[in-house]
Amino acid sequence: MKTIRNFSIIAHIDHGKSTLADRMLEITNTVEKRKMKEQVLDSMDLERERGITIKMQPVTMHYKKNGEKDSPSYTLNLIDTPGHIDFHYEVSRALKAVEGTILLVDSTQGVQAQTLSTLRMAQESGLVIVPVLSKVDSKLARIDEVKKEVATLLKCSIEDILECSGKTGEGVSELLDKVIERIPAPVSNFSDAEKVSKEDFRGLVFDFQYSTHRGVIVYIRVLDGEIKKGKQLFFKAAGEKFNALEVGIFSPEEKPIDVLTAGAIGYIVTGIKKPGIASVGDTIIREGSSVLALPGYMKPIPMVWASVYPESQDDFTLLKQALERLSLSDSSLSYEEETSGVMGHGFRCGFLGMLHLEIITERLRREFDLELVVTTPSITYEAVLKDGEHKKIYSAIHFPEDNLFETILEPWVQIEIILPGDFIGGVMQLLYEHEAVIGDSENFGDNRTRIHAQMPLRELMRNFFDKLKNASSGFASISYEVGEMKVADVVRLDILISDEVVPAFSRIVSRRRVQEEAETLVERLYTLIPKQQVVTKIQGRSSGKFLASRKLSALKKDVTGHLYGGDITRKMKLREKQKKGKKKMQRHAKVNIPQEVFLKVMRSGGDT
Repeated sequence: MKTIRNFSIIAHIDHGKSTLADRMLEITNTVEKRKMKEQVLDSMDLERERGITIKMQPVTMHYKKNGEKDSPSYTLNLIDTPGHIDFHYEVSRALKAVEGTILLVDSTQGVQAQTLSTLRMAQESGLVIVPVLSKVDSKLARIDEVKKEVATLLKCSIEDILECSGKTGEGVSELLDKVIERIPAPVSNFSDAEKVSKEDFRGLVFDFQYSTHRGVIVYIRVLDGEIKKGKQLFFKAAGEKFNALEVGIFSPEEKPIDVLTAGAIGYIVTGIKKPGIASVGDTIIREGSSVLALPGYMKPIPMVWASVYPESQDDFTLLKQALERLSLSDSSLSYEEETSGVMGHGFRCGFLGMLHLEIITERLRREFDLELVVTTPSITYEAVLKDGEHKKIYSAIHFPEDNLFETILEPWVQIEIILPGDFIGGVMQLLYEHEAVIGDSENFGDNRTRIHAQMPLRELMRNFFDKLKNASSGFASISYEVGEMKVADVVRLDILISDEVVPAFSRIVSRRRVQEEAETLVERLYTLIPKQQVVTKIQGRSSGKFLASRKLSALKKDVTGHLYGGDITRKMKLREKQKKGKKKMQRHAKVNIPQEVFLKVMRSGGDT
């Protein structure tokens, strides 16, 4: 264990995390030069296209300290983690699997909002922080200024901050030496209170994936004892036993070995093919052992909900199988079957955030070749009814009438924005438009300001990220954390077509924006719905009031077209007869809304 070092790299998005990992793999000869490519540890096409890490990836490297011939060979276990807030829980559990972390800061941009949020997680986990400046080879690098920012942030000496370039490899060997020097070796976690034997074993699950042939493969940090192939093991939280069909390490592809010992990071093939068994944060022990589980395990809670339907109902079974497959490798995805009179059979899905929703729906399209309809995302509200009952609300259809509830509660987020001082005016106006409560602000480094604020989660989802980039010309960075539930001033907006409520168009909106939303949606439907045989009324209603209305005129046949000349009364009689026929039809007619209208409204839901 003395020659093992377990560490991760944390950084703001696009600060060079994956590029630095590439150079480490190259310098330690973990990956042959002929097999090297950019973002080696990002194996998914989506990760490469977006330039972000979605799925955390461990790798084991072997390295001798530079310039020391008698130096022992050190085992360096790196876990490359996603930096996005949607995967906060997974990252926090991955940080429990290491003793230290490299804090990477882009020397051309300085400390950003995501740098602060990931650093807080590492400090809460009690990790040793190794501060490093990346991209020092760039002509735009502000090395001295950024070093001062980092030193102030960590309350450390400027001399403690290392410099490197993932692109050229400059300073990477020195960084690996410092990782060995500063990050401590792992130690056993068994306490004196636990009655343990030589056979006892304990490991932390920090990620997992699914293989069609081998079932669930758990990524594990061995905390105590050792594990060999063929041993009977037990998931402490799930209460499920299994056989270790194979154990191994990542280099970076899976490499089977005889035994995983304390301090190691590797994988175990479980053979389990049922969803919901493996989950991040669970503890694995030897079957029959009395070893205690690790503290802090919890199930990730979905924050965003959306309904997912196949465009063709023939693909419903395929969609069900696809969601089952994805849930085997992502325990934070939740779904349940639902039926809509308009859209047919589909699933109500829960996600950790908007990025999580995007990734899952994109994977369904790419990996399973599915054409999907995804409804406007909504958040979870909580209604306190007049009888004192608390009711969870996942969609507008279940929103209670005004006279049935006392209050509605909604989740709020605490946000942190770092931006140049020139853009403060525009961003303050944007925060006001999104119902934010602005807290304190402070000067932060080179002509930059840090703003603290709180806002409803629903407002953050209303294209706030894109609007912030526009208001700051792309210079602002933001991080957020979900906070407490607060009283919400929201109402249900219904759309009526010919006096009938269409549930698929209902939505929960802010009371102060309900008029604008009603007018926008009614106008959009007016342009999308084709003319019918009768006059079609399109209305927006909320809290018993009609807020917007448009009339779509009826299709009319030219009933006098066949007449040539003659008395005008002949034409008038025919038109009167047509008028009476339309009136009679109006009483019994049903408006036919084509499927394409629902698709277009749902797909543009975020813009309305």
